[in-house]
Amino acid sequence: MAHYKAEDSKREQFRRYLEKAGVLDALTKVLVALYEEPEKPNSALDFLKHHLGALAPENPEIEALRLEVAEMKEKYEAVLEENKNLKAKVQVYLVLLSSSTSHHNKSTLILLLTSFY
Repeated sequence: MAHYKAEDSKREQFRRYLEKAGVLDALTKVLVALYEEPEKPNSALDFLKHHLGALAPENPEIEALRLEVAEMKEKYEAVLEENKNLKAKVQVYLVLLSSSTSHHNKSTLILLLTSFY
């Protein structure tokens, strides 16, 4: 009889630990979401893993990487825009050169400018 009480006590401690850590609540939410899913997934375990991962608190390193990616995307877009503008300027210079310089100088400058493409 004492053996049962010791086991019950350990189980109760473990249950309280899981409850305090939010594990029971998270599992309940995910299981309810699976239950309410109109089309059950092929793999219930994958569903649980995916949805439990979504409930996990965000890792600060992951958030820092997300911010870095966002910054890099902005810089990339700025470089693309700058490249577009510079190509347009080169085109203008090519047009101006074709109408205003001697044939020899014009050919040299056109070759020089087109080498930037």
